[in-house]
Amino acid sequence: MARSKPIKLRGALNSRLDAKGFRHARYWPSPDLAQFVEHYWAVDWVLDEPCVRETLPHPVVHLVAENGEATLGGPSTQRWMRQFAPGYGRVFAIKFRVGGFRPLVDGQVSAYANRVLPAREVFGEQARHLGRDVLAAEDHHAAVAIYESFLRGFGLRDDPVVDLVAGIAERIADDRDITRIEQVATEFGLTQRTLQRLCRDYVGATPKWLIQRYRLHEAVARIDTGAACDWAALALDLGYADQAHLIRDFKKIVGRTPLEYAKAGARP
Repeated sequence: MARSKPIKLRGALNSRLDAKGFRHARYWPSPDLAQFVEHYWAVDWVLDEPCVRETLPHPVVHLVAENGEATLGGPSTQRWMRQFAPGYGRVFAIKFRVGGFRPLVDGQVSAYANRVLPAREVFGEQARHLGRDVLAAEDHHAAVAIYESFLRGFGLRDDPVVDLVAGIAERIADDRDITRIEQVATEFGLTQRTLQRLCRDYVGATPKWLIQRYRLHEAVARIDTGAACDWAALALDLGYADQAHLIRDFKKIVGRTPLEYAKAGARP
C-alpha cells in the first residue's frame, strides 16, 4: 500500500488564496522506483464557479491521467496556468524525480521541454489504456499500483547519473549563495560543458535556468508568507545583482512585479 506524503505546494502562485473546492494527495514511490519517481499526486475538485490556478513548474516531467487519457508533460520553462470550469474534475499523476525520466526514453529530455504529448506517442501501445485504467482504479493505492506496474515494465536499472543530477538540482534549490553555473561545476567536480550537457540530457533545461527558477520559487514562497516587503533586501538575499534584476526576472516569468503579485495575493 502506498504511503502518504506530506503536501507542500512549493511553486504554487498565490498559495494564500482560498483553495476551497480542491483536494490534494501525494504518495511516496516504492523503494525500487524511488530513484526515478519523486511522488505520485492526485487532485480532485468540485467548483461552483470558474477559477484560475498558476504555478512555477519544477524542472521535472509529469505523466498525467485525466479524462480517461494519459499525457506526458515535459519540463516547462514558463509559468503554468489553467482555467478551471465549474463542476467536478480529477487528475492522478506521476511526478518524476529531477533526471528520473531520462532512463525511460531514448534521447535527451530537452526534446520534451515545453511540450505535452499523448503518453501513447511517447511509450507506444503499452500506454494505450494507462490513463483509463489509473482513473478507473478503486482508490489511490490501486492507482499507484497501476502506475508502478507500468514503470516496472521498462526494466529500470540503477542509473548513478540520475542521483548526480538530482543532487545538483537539490543543491541549487537549497543554497541561495549559488548564483553562477561555475560554482555548481566546481562543487561537483565537473566542467561547465559537462554540466550543461548533463542538464540538457537528463533535466531538459540549462543549469542557469535551474538557478533562476529556484530563486523565484523562494521569492514566491516568501511573498506568500508575508515575509518579503523589502525588495532590495530580498534581491540581495537571493543573489541578484540588484533589485531591478529581481523585478525583471520575476515579471518575465510570473507575469507581474513582486509588488503586484503581493497585492494580488493579499486577502481583503
